[in-house]
Amino acid sequence: MSSIINGNNIKISVFGQSHSDAIGCVIDGLPAGISLDTEYIASFMKRRAPGNSNVSTQRKEADLPEIVSGLSDGVTCGAPLCAVIRNTGFQSKDYSELKVKPRPSHADLGYSIKTNSNNDIKGGGHSSGRLTAPLCFAGAIALQLLKERGITVKAHIFSVAEVYDTPFDPMAMCREDIASKPFPVIDDAKGDEMQRVILAARDELDSVGGVIECMVSGMPQGVGDPMFDGVENLLSRNIFGIPAVKGIEFGAGFELAKMRGSQANDPFEVKDGAVVTTSNNNGGILGGMTTGMPVLFRVVIKPTPSIARQQNTVDLSTMQNTTLCITGRHDPCIVQRAVPVVEAVAAITMLDLIL
Repeated sequence: MSSIINGNNIKISVFGQSHSDAIGCVIDGLPAGISLDTEYIASFMKRRAPGNSNVSTQRKEADLPEIVSGLSDGVTCGAPLCAVIRNTGFQSKDYSELKVKPRPSHADLGYSIKTNSNNDIKGGGHSSGRLTAPLCFAGAIALQLLKERGITVKAHIFSVAEVYDTPFDPMAMCREDIASKPFPVIDDAKGDEMQRVILAARDELDSVGGVIECMVSGMPQGVGDPMFDGVENLLSRNIFGIPAVKGIEFGAGFELAKMRGSQANDPFEVKDGAVVTTSNNNGGILGGMTTGMPVLFRVVIKPTPSIARQQNTVDLSTMQNTTLCITGRHDPCIVQRAVPVVEAVAAITMLDLIL
């Protein structure tokens, strides 16, 4: 299994393959006595589920979690919580050629070498984005527990290709109801433009990537540790567990390299009896610890590598150069469906830090 272990309280292990009978997760370390909000969990997972938009894959999956352990009389009992999600909408015939022809920018070649060609190639196996469904189950629970502590996690599509949404205000909690939107942006006109870019790429047998911006509001001051167990360290480690993530930046991020210290520093002041900063270029984190300001970061999602255009690859059975045209149902852009996944992983990480 693949696991998120921050070393503090919660361990989340994800199991299964894209085309196996089921996928799921085991959550160890949840406090006992929690009544799960199943309606919220279902609505959150629907945001990630495939087949709900014309700009995503048309594979249909209900993504209904079946909890098989960890509950007693409807509440957590302190035992590991295990949820199973059945796979029903896969078409394995689309992957027969890929056993010997690794897809460019996929994990196929690495897995083939690692397993002596015994890897499950169908849908990407255990390295598939399908495995983010159980992450969203765990994340929905974490979001429920964070909300009880006055902490919110929100994300939106910051950009698709060269089209940019309105950024979050780095100084204030986002009150926009982004999660209820079918396309998660702040500026709906920009969202329409992004969708046109995605559909144009699909029509050209290609794909596009983008950036997701995420904000965690309400975190108390002083959470985290310096150096290797800092908030940025743990968030980065876990966020990179999401397939297709290729970069992360906090606060002003790489723009800090263009600033002077007098511009980049976040001055302190007392406001309503608390120490706050008058700017938030550091994304709510200093020395690995939260400052009490919103934790703000952005995540780079690469273009979907499964495209229908002809690409160069190799034939592992003959060790000759060849070409490949990928068939099947694939997202022309996975940024939209990755938004709740980023929220989920951020929530899991922050919950573990404050428990």
